[in-house]
Amino acid sequence: MTTFDTIYQNILKKIMEEGIEELNERTGHKTKALPGITFQIDLEKDGFPVLTLRKNPIKSPIAEQIWFISGEKNTEFLRKYTKMWDEFIEPDGTITSAYGYRWKHHFKRDQLTSLVELLQKDPSSRHGVIITWDPNDDGHGGTPKKNVPCLFAFTVNIIGGRLNLHNIIRSNDMMLGCPFDTFGFVLLLCTLAQKLKVKPGIYTHTISNAHIYDIHYEGAKELITRTNNHANIFPIFPDDIFDRAEKKDENLVDEIYKAFEPYYKPGEPITGLNIVK
Repeated sequence: MTTFDTIYQNILKKIMEEGIEELNERTGHKTKALPGITFQIDLEKDGFPVLTLRKNPIKSPIAEQIWFISGEKNTEFLRKYTKMWDEFIEPDGTITSAYGYRWKHHFKRDQLTSLVELLQKDPSSRHGVIITWDPNDDGHGGTPKKNVPCLFAFTVNIIGGRLNLHNIIRSNDMMLGCPFDTFGFVLLLCTLAQKLKVKPGIYTHTISNAHIYDIHYEGAKELITRTNNHANIFPIFPDDIFDRAEKKDENLVDEIYKAFEPYYKPGEPITGLNIVK
């Protein structure tokens, strides 16, 4: 099994065995949940964290991350590759809390470009913080919208010539959201490292509320029992991902996917893993 498979499987096992089961009033579903779950992946040693215990549509997080970097909130590009956001699309075809739009436009500042410029000028800076959560109306009974950011902030720094990204998540659906988000934000880490001409370092994933929905319990139990001989994956990416993603270069999706294709041999899919909104 890959390093990520082992880490992920152990977290699922811990939640299923030790998680507190409660009714979530917003969704009407019970969950088993634990607070303050954190894991780390060292990209040089552990490879890229792709879940291989079950089949995943990895083109979706690739396209999503390109869409984020482009700074768009219109979903036309994104929907060519994934329909997972469909239930959150507003009548005008946008997603109000689209991460990339918030990184580049929402706060009257292009946080993502500023981050790159900061670390180009001062690689030792500890000020590389990107905020997605808008305290003006996200949460706390604020402006009604179809979703609010789960991955609400991340930090980026360079230590020892390696770029590290710490992703901070208020709420993570462990069967669907966690593997997807991990893949996407590690791709962002690799993209920023490539742009800044440094090596990829350590990805840290911290979850305030790590939960498994009741409709996913059986899937989680099955996943916990699975094993394989899959090796860690070390993809070789195309050049200039950051600049090309800003331009929504659609060729990037297939080019990045092909970097995984020879190595990614996942297990059978698990049925019934529907999104709970």
